[in-house]
Amino acid sequence: MKQSIWIIFLVMTIVAATTGNGICEEGVTDTEIHIGQWGPQTGPAAPWGAVARGTDAYFKMINANGGIHGRKLVHHFFDDAYNPAKTKAGVKQLQEQIGMFAWVSGVGTAPGLAVKDYLMERKIPWIGPSTGSRHWVEPPQKYLFNVYPLYLGDAQVLTDYAVNELGKKKIAIAYQNDDYGKQGLEGARFTLEKNGMELVETTPVAVTDTDMKPHIMKLKKSDADAVLLFVTPGAVARLIGTGKAMQFNPQWLSTTTCGDFPLMMSITKGLYEGVISASFGMGKVEGNIGEVQGIIEPKLDLMKKYKEEAYAKFAAEDERWGYTFCAGFGLAEPLVEALRRCGRDLTREKLVKELEGLKNFRGIMGNISYKPFDPEDPLCRLGQQEVYLQECMADGQSKILTDWKETEYIPKNE
Repeated sequence: MKQSIWIIFLVMTIVAATTGNGICEEGVTDTEIHIGQWGPQTGPAAPWGAVARGTDAYFKMINANGGIHGRKLVHHFFDDAYNPAKTKAGVKQLQEQIGMFAWVSGVGTAPGLAVKDYLMERKIPWIGPSTGSRHWVEPPQKYLFNVYPLYLGDAQVLTDYAVNELGKKKIAIAYQNDDYGKQGLEGARFTLEKNGMELVETTPVAVTDTDMKPHIMKLKKSDADAVLLFVTPGAVARLIGTGKAMQFNPQWLSTTTCGDFPLMMSITKGLYEGVISASFGMGKVEGNIGEVQGIIEPKLDLMKKYKEEAYAKFAAEDERWGYTFCAGFGLAEPLVEALRRCGRDLTREKLVKELEGLKNFRGIMGNISYKPFDPEDPLCRLGQQEVYLQECMADGQSKILTDWKETEYIPKNE
């Protein structure tokens, strides 16, 4: 018995000596914190790949300023090409061969769903999925903290604005035929029902669809005067372009995923002018309705700091300063704030506790709040529930159309 106790003591002593800080959590050493992330650098969703590159520049800025409590953030991100099989393989490889302390962001609902159970079963924190899916909060998971406003909410605010501010009478939707698009469809129906209306047409779009004539023919036949778009940036460009060619020009309204106006103006060759989109932040909204703002010369002081200290110093030479790139900062801000609050004694359980303590936290996005874990309350892990609307101007700048709008959580109907 005495011999066994001495062996245990010896092993603990060796571990303490090699880490220099006692027994550390997986992914944490005396000088480093390892954080994982995936994002499409190639494939149909490649325009959204800038999110991961933004996070990378953000972490390098933090490291250049001394890191967090003496530790550097080591960022591991890989290209999954928006392919869930590649997401799963890449996450398992990094987690099991290197060991991540936590994961941040990660573009795409389907890629995220491919690894959600894997991460949660191992009690590995995942903060800020880069997609507004209800799956991240219903049912809520102790180690999963949503940041991105849900697509259900985008659809509510866009639909309400089309009906009650623009006076549109015939609302239609083109939606990606997956969880992302279907939640936009659900949110639009929810709001129209409140107004005693129904969608005049619903057009599913597959990620692989390239010919949009059939979709536009259906929309045109419905005589819709406003069309919501819950599809990828490439599909948005093809729908609007095909609509113009077929002389169908309703008021287009898009979700936050297509709110990077300079990017969308480039992809659509200027056809995005006049499109209204939801936005989750980066603009100086309060008191500035009707004002035109641009990403090139941001008005928020924190955005100016990120441009000067992260983008200018650590982005690749050919990297574009845009909303998608900056989303990589915003989605990681709650993680960084919680790491700072943890202090030097960093564990996953302590990180969860500090995240749960965030109330009305605001970086470059809207207010973010969490609550102690309650398996019956999706709101305890929802994060941001507010968006505002903006209109794309001819030069790619944003005209602020509304103040922040609180959205309503719609429980899932089984």
